[in-house]
Amino acid sequence: MEWIRQRLDKIKEPFGKGKKYEKYAPAVNALDTFLFTPNHTTQKGAHIRDAVDLKRTMITVVVALIPALLFGMWNAGYQHYSQLGEAFTFWEAFGHGALKILPMVAVSYGVGLGIEFAFAIFRGHEVNEGYLVTGLLIPMIMPIDIPLWMVGLSVVFAVLVGKEAFGGTGMNILNPALTARAFAFFAYPTYMSGNQVWVSEAYNVDAISGETILGSLAAGENASYSAMEMFSGVIPGSIAETSTICILAGALLLVLTKVGSWRIIVSAILGAAAMALIFNALPSMGIEGNNLTNFPWYQHLIVGGLAFGIVFMATDPVSAAQTLKGKWIYGFLIGFLAVMIRVFNPAYPEGIMLAILLMNVFAPTIDHYVIQSNVKRRRNRVKTATGQVETAV
Repeated sequence: MEWIRQRLDKIKEPFGKGKKYEKYAPAVNALDTFLFTPNHTTQKGAHIRDAVDLKRTMITVVVALIPALLFGMWNAGYQHYSQLGEAFTFWEAFGHGALKILPMVAVSYGVGLGIEFAFAIFRGHEVNEGYLVTGLLIPMIMPIDIPLWMVGLSVVFAVLVGKEAFGGTGMNILNPALTARAFAFFAYPTYMSGNQVWVSEAYNVDAISGETILGSLAAGENASYSAMEMFSGVIPGSIAETSTICILAGALLLVLTKVGSWRIIVSAILGAAAMALIFNALPSMGIEGNNLTNFPWYQHLIVGGLAFGIVFMATDPVSAAQTLKGKWIYGFLIGFLAVMIRVFNPAYPEGIMLAILLMNVFAPTIDHYVIQSNVKRRRNRVKTATGQVETAV
């Protein structure tokens, strides 16, 4: 490591203060701090009150995403070959998915980091580390066959409008990865929804059906997968959102390292279960309902992007609520609204995206009223104590 340190110091010399390439220093410093602990103090934006700096926190999230990403690569190939009825090996399925997904990851990081570097040089600040997570999240929540140029455009929109327009990492109101997905969803709806986008090559091969479970239920059909298949993730869907087991493994790492809020995760699950139970109770009240309302409540929790969104996006420390009570309210409403949206509006079966973006907007309001409630309670406590003292005197 000492040899690498010396080489980096040599490379950085022309980029030092007062040197010829000083304004390009943020780009070189980004490489330096990626390999070694930064030797500067954060002045604004996201702060982590811990010995672990922001970049290592982001790396922890990236590590937590890896099980879902690897499973998504295998599942992409499995769905493709199994629907064709062809014999295939584990590595053939994994390789098929990897060849589709890795270019998307490369485009996401290339375009996103390019914009981050450009803004850092233009504004004269260090490169923010937040895109390490966003750059991986964006391709993981996309359909397998989405064109690479659409991924690139979605990244541009998310970084420019969803992040840099608000001041960069730590200042954004909305989750940048979900902003990218929302842009792609509304700009290119035929590539982001329907029954031909969720399995590789479903658009070109008649023998392949790319419809998801939620899509089938919204169309009035029954789910053709068992609860165990839904839980393990061997079903069509977005690249890395299908396996609840792998997502739970990532959630465990985030909670144990205190990077992700367990309060938001638990409350969001409770909110989704509560809304699903209400829908399940409709037949007992004389209301027939439909396939989505009658879908078992526990299966609502393990299909679609609900689990992935709750664990990796609702817990975003920048766009989520900050107070303890606020996190419970924020998480519960996300789960509650996600199931409500997917049932009430079949055009948006993936309600978790809209639910999180909506609650991102209301998170500051939730914190405001929680803090005001605490202030009011303390004032009443002081008044009561003062009254008791005056009475005693």
